[in-house]
Amino acid sequence: MTPVNFILYNDISENISVNVILKDETIWLTQKSMAELFGCSTDNISLHLKNIFNTGELNKQSVTEKISATAIDGKNYITQFYNLDAVISVGYRVNSAKATKFRIWATGVLKEFIQKGFVLDDERLKQGKKTFGKDYFKELLERVRSIRASERRIWQKIKLSRNTIFFIKRKKLILTLINFAGKY
Repeated sequence: MTPVNFILYNDISENISVNVILKDETIWLTQKSMAELFGCSTDNISLHLKNIFNTGELNKQSVTEKISATAIDGKNYITQFYNLDAVISVGYRVNSAKATKFRIWATGVLKEFIQKGFVLDDERLKQGKKTFGKDYFKELLERVRSIRASERRIWQKIKLSRNTIFFIKRKKLILTLINFAGKY
């Protein structure tokens, strides 16, 4: 597999990009790529990964994979890669200016999700199948349609309830008028 340059996140002043492998609907980075991304040494990345695995935060077998990647010299090398889960965990442990920018960005995305219930990467949706080989725009449309259908059902229930209440009030009024007429 050939690594591709991928804009992982946006900082106010720049797009932060790194060479990654796109596989299994996620990104895969080497320790070297993570060190570049977070502005620290590969030793630092290795130490954080060791602690992440030792504490049980992540299972090493589920977030690592040996992948044959084409290097700059054109040769293929089997290299240890780490998926997005590992990258995020490392990003929240590294103490550097770049890692801080990553955490600010990640926290902003999480905050937007909590507030709105959704987060969209408009540019990625416009790209279609370009990034991960799957068109997520169709999935988004299906989910919006599902939400809209639920919304219609809610309004139908409200309308039905309103009609029922009106019918009950009307029936009560008729009964009241009958009782009133019967008294005189």
